[in-house]
Amino acid sequence: MATITLKIRRFNPDTDSSPHFEAYEIEAAPTDRILDCLNKIRWQLDSSLAYRMSCGHGICGSDGMVINGKTCLACQELVGDFDYSKGITVEPLQYFKVIKDLVVDIDPFFEGFREIHPAEPQAQPTVEKERLQSIEDRAKFDDAIKCIACACCTASCPVDIKEDPLYVGPAAVLRAFRYIFDSRFVDADARMQIMNKPHGIWACKTYYRCTVVCPKGIKVTKAILEAKDRIRPADKKQQP
Repeated sequence: MATITLKIRRFNPDTDSSPHFEAYEIEAAPTDRILDCLNKIRWQLDSSLAYRMSCGHGICGSDGMVINGKTCLACQELVGDFDYSKGITVEPLQYFKVIKDLVVDIDPFFEGFREIHPAEPQAQPTVEKERLQSIEDRAKFDDAIKCIACACCTASCPVDIKEDPLYVGPAAVLRAFRYIFDSRFVDADARMQIMNKPHGIWACKTYYRCTVVCPKGIKVTKAILEAKDRIRPADKKQQP
């Protein structure tokens, strides 16, 4: 065990005019998770500290934040992953509006998820038994369904942060990819048309930040590039 300092960016819109940092000293082991440290602070030192958590095991995706400049899940990062002798800085996700402390408004993130679905879903053909799918076809989107909607990719995307705040975001494109390449769905063309609109898939400038920060190791940029290749020939067919 060692005494470590967590410097946490605090902001309460009811009482603060601007964000500020507060430092907390706690006893922690290198194998303790950053989430464990935050829990210790809230339970023992300052019950007003606000952050999200649920499962605590990298499945729910609710505890995304920036730790020493790294966008990640607090439940997946250990104290020993950082040079804790100099203290550990914890901040809320970038891009999103801060509600309080480390809690951000991720409604715009989920709005992107809603935008990738056709306004008028195409009815699936009636079948008498389950829709069969080959192992090869299933493998096409196997990586994409690992997404836990933690918003780390969007919070790290230079396009969303600086260039085009209306960009639907890498996670939404990844979700669209999942349906476009799923052979059991019949609305791939409609989803590709949605991605082909302003602030859609072409806003991606291939910075690879989404892939670097993904806590599930998803090759997000690769999926976006494959979706672009799928959309290009479909787009040409529509041109006069």
